[in-house]
Amino acid sequence: MSMSIGGGGEDEPMMEMNMTPLIDVLLVLLVMFIITIPVMTHAVKLDMPRPTNAAKLSDPVVINLEIDFDGTVLWNGSAVTVEALDGYFRREAANDPQPELHIRPNKRASYDIVARVLAAAQRNGLLKIGFVGNEQFM
Repeated sequence: MSMSIGGGGEDEPMMEMNMTPLIDVLLVLLVMFIITIPVMTHAVKLDMPRPTNAAKLSDPVVINLEIDFDGTVLWNGSAVTVEALDGYFRREAANDPQPELHIRPNKRASYDIVARVLAAAQRNGLLKIGFVGNEQFM
């Protein structure tokens, strides 16, 4: 005694679609939409600074500091010792506005010399320090 649901006999294929998986998928999607909608409508208030349209009065002063492969330090093209850099850095840190220090180490320069120069610049209060010429390391 088998139950026949809409087909002719036992040898004919069932022509009805099973709706249970479809309903399960739709319910999962409905739950996901209900959960995510409040997140999408949530707004965060930020106090952003107002842009100023004031033009720059002058270009910043730039100090080019090159460190050669043999440990020679060049301050805007003239050779100085690492020990004498403290005086240069102290004098430039006192200026208002502070100049930008562009450090260009050679590819084969000793890490120790570069680290000593950076430590001296930081110790004497220089704030605007940047590396120039990094394309040689690629």
